Order: sequence, then C-alpha cells, then structure tokens
Amino acid sequence: MLKGKRGIISGALDPNSIAWKVAEKAHEQGAVFVLTNAPIAMRMGEIKKLAETTKSEIIPADATNIEELTNLFSKSQEVLGGKIDFVLHSIGMSPNIRKNIPYTDLNYDFYAKSLDVSAMSLHKMLSVAKKLDAISEWGSVVALSYIAAQRAYPFYNDMADAKAMLESIVRSFGYHYGKAKKVRVNSVSQSPTKTTAGSGIKGFDDFFNYADSVSPLGNAGANTCADYCITLFSDLTRMVTMQNLYHDGGYSTTGISMEVMEKFGK
Repeated sequence: MLKGKRGIISGALDPNSIAWKVAEKAHEQGAVFVLTNAPIAMRMGEIKKLAETTKSEIIPADATNIEELTNLFSKSQEVLGGKIDFVLHSIGMSPNIRKNIPYTDLNYDFYAKSLDVSAMSLHKMLSVAKKLDAISEWGSVVALSYIAAQRAYPFYNDMADAKAMLESIVRSFGYHYGKAKKVRVNSVSQSPTKTTAGSGIKGFDDFFNYADSVSPLGNAGANTCADYCITLFSDLTRMVTMQNLYHDGGYSTTGISMEVMEKFGK
C-alpha cells in the first residue's frame, strides 16, 4: 500500500509504542522513512533496534524547536531522496501528570510545556514543512489523539486540553495546507492503549478494562491502530482531511453496555 512512499515517523520509544507498530507496518507495506524523537527520549528507548529492523535512519529532533524541525525535514528529504509523503505525529508529555499534580491546581509552567510538546509541536511541524514545501501533494499527516479532547476524563488532566488543541490544529492547519498543497491532515482518536506513556496514568488499568467492556468490538490495540494509520497514509484515503477519526471499537458512540450494567446491578 505504501510502495514508493517516503515518511517521517515520530515517537517510537519501545515495542509497546503505537509509533513503533506504525513503523513496522509501514516497512511491511513498502515505505521508506526516517525515525525521529527527542534526544532524551532516544536515550531512554530502544529506537536503534527499530531502525535496524526497518532499515531506517534516525534523525533526532526536539519537536518544539523550529531549528531542529527544519533540520529534520531538510535532512529527511536528502536521506530519502525526495519530498515526504506521510508524517506520523505521536508526541505527548505532561509534567503535571508525571508529578501527580491535580487538574484544579496545575503548575502553569508545566501546563505550558504540556501544550507545547503535545499540541503546538504539530503546528510547528506543519509550519516548517509548508515553508520548506517538504510534503508532496496529496501527502498525509496523522496525529494521535484521545477522546478526552472531546469529553471529560478527570484522570487525563491537562493532556485533555492538549489533545483538544491538537484536534483544533488538525482542522485549522488542515484547511490551509489542503488549499495550498492538497496535503491532508487528520487525527486518530485511539482506544486506551497499553503503551509506556499510557500505562503511567493513574487508574489506567481500571479504565482500560472499563472501556473494553463498553466497546462492542473491545479496545482497539496498537497493531490495529497502526493498520488504520497505514490506510490514512495510503492513496486510498486521499479525500479524507481535517477529521478526528475514532479508532476505538465503537466506544465513542456507545452509551452503556450490558456488561457494565450487570456489574452495577449486583
């Protein structure tokens, strides 16, 4: 599905990462790509193993830094031999969550960091790419989101605000990039997924099980999310843009399930 396409995949940390699965699937489907992550994340993760198995080059970049993003898009085109056809934005971080600071008493310096890393980084990435004309016509950018952008999930803290901003950037920048270069920009709102980052959220296991019991198809896993991302990178979805697409086994449109009702009825 991706034969002849060139890409940039951000956020692969370890084999549990959705971005890691996307890279594996993209490689299977014939794409060539570079891997990128913040230098500190690269020291913590296993990205070199992924680079070896997918025959990819690693280009470190802080996604909040315009200069480093400019280098990322410029060097990626040199390495891959042409313009970029697809980009995965799989970037998110909240110091408030890491330090267990409640939403009603946020550290605002941390809050600004959450928004910059998790949402504004997408705007910066798209802005740099557009200025460099680095993405080919009908190229595809996919950002990973979560339903807390749309509904109240107390445990998701300031990341909910960051994801809401992320989805707004998808719509707003998607319009401008679509008009200018036919580049499409979408977000995928994924089920709770047992990644290294997701599992660090307090109460995650309980909510994972709850969501699984509500969703008629069960929670969508990292592998199936990767499959979905591949379809969005492909030419089969070339008229889909500015959308937040739920990939959650039906959770987002299910009010209640019999399994949950039976638990409360005991």
